[in-house]
Amino acid sequence: MEVEALARELVRAIRGRRGQVAFSRRIGCQSNVLYTWESGRRYPTAQRFLEVAQRGGVDVAAALARFLRSRPAWLDTGALAADSVPRLLAELKGNRTLSDIAHATSKSRFRVARWFAGQTEPRLPDFLLLVHATSYRLLDFVAAFVDPASVPSIKAAWRELEAARQAAYTSPWCHVVLRLLETERFQQLSAVSAGQIASELGITTTEARAALELLETTDQIERRGGTFAVKQVYNVDLAQDPEAVQKLKAWAAEIGLMRIKSGSEGLYSYNLFCVSERDYAELQRLQRAYYRQLRAIVAESTPSERVVMANLQLFALSR
Repeated sequence: MEVEALARELVRAIRGRRGQVAFSRRIGCQSNVLYTWESGRRYPTAQRFLEVAQRGGVDVAAALARFLRSRPAWLDTGALAADSVPRLLAELKGNRTLSDIAHATSKSRFRVARWFAGQTEPRLPDFLLLVHATSYRLLDFVAAFVDPASVPSIKAAWRELEAARQAAYTSPWCHVVLRLLETERFQQLSAVSAGQIASELGITTTEARAALELLETTDQIERRGGTFAVKQVYNVDLAQDPEAVQKLKAWAAEIGLMRIKSGSEGLYSYNLFCVSERDYAELQRLQRAYYRQLRAIVAESTPSERVVMANLQLFALSR
């Protein structure tokens, strides 16, 4: 994704129908700074972008909370904090090393370290690159601030992501099938049938065929001779529909339960304990950090050889 074009279009979407000069004055500038930002001659820093969005009518705290799927304490101050960017980056970083993030962004470790420490401020394009490298949900980040349809460079990608999201809600197995088709072994097959997929995953042929049809309908795969080619792979975040997500989590838990009962290969464990409220909150934080790190490893893992489900649970049994 071209983050510099995205940065220009994101500023333009925040401005909306207001003129460049008028909006420049609204954000406290005497010159037409919007022209320089939207033309790519200069870019605002990430912190300045958040301030501009706030002045433009966006509830930045609510937008960040939607993107993070939680509301950290630093968002509850009632005002946009001056250190919002390094705090947000720290939330997204989890347990990933700065070296990993530098490698993923093709930036120097020194520069990345200064951004995360708040010693220097990343320009908006660099910040968008960091969001992508740490969360793999850049489209969702943009959508938390503006309507993606108003951002030309991601408009089509957003429609495809939404179609993939709806497919996952409709048929959870479709994304499992998609992951299977990504593996090198299946990519090398000259013919792939619904029966083969069903046998590989332990599902019915009817379920496999329905998943293939839905993936074709949503333009995520296409037929090539006797097999299927993956056209597009998205990191599909499903948190926008809490009711659907609850059903998907129950579905994933049931898959795990069936595998435990059948004695299938995997790591299955549980631990029962008492902890303080403070340590329970810390365990929740660690679980989220682990999940972010897991997703980071998955995003950069090659070659694709195994379809794996991580089923993580941590919950209180008493009030």
